[in-house]
Amino acid sequence: MRMISIGAVAALTLLAAGAAAAATEHFAATLKGSEETPPNASGGTGSVDATLNGAALSYTVTYSGLTGPATAAHFHKGAAGASGPPVVPVPKSDLASPMKGKATLTADQVKDLEGGQWYFNIHTAANPGGEIRGQVTKAK
Repeated sequence: MRMISIGAVAALTLLAAGAAAAATEHFAATLKGSEETPPNASGGTGSVDATLNGAALSYTVTYSGLTGPATAAHFHKGAAGASGPPVVPVPKSDLASPMKGKATLTADQVKDLEGGQWYFNIHTAANPGGEIRGQVTKAK
């Protein structure tokens, strides 16, 4: 009987440790043309509000003032001022503001996001490389 109790306590301890590791984290970005690589003079602005719970990413992106309709939007891997590959694209059907979505991240993607190595940008026909961009960082 005592062995079962010790085993149950050990299992509960492991479950509690796993739950603590999957605590919800909040991330944010301010989107503007001056943050693009290279910078541009777009009057567009926007914001990213995201939460990460374990590997589950949920996000809402709002924007206004672009030179035209959004043609693409992505979370990219890359440091501030550097371009990088898209890692989480927004589906073409969801490009209107506000964009809302979810994605399941790999362990490496979680590490990059938590390390400040992601940015978000929105593309338009006038700015096919990206019209507004912002570095995604942990919200305080």
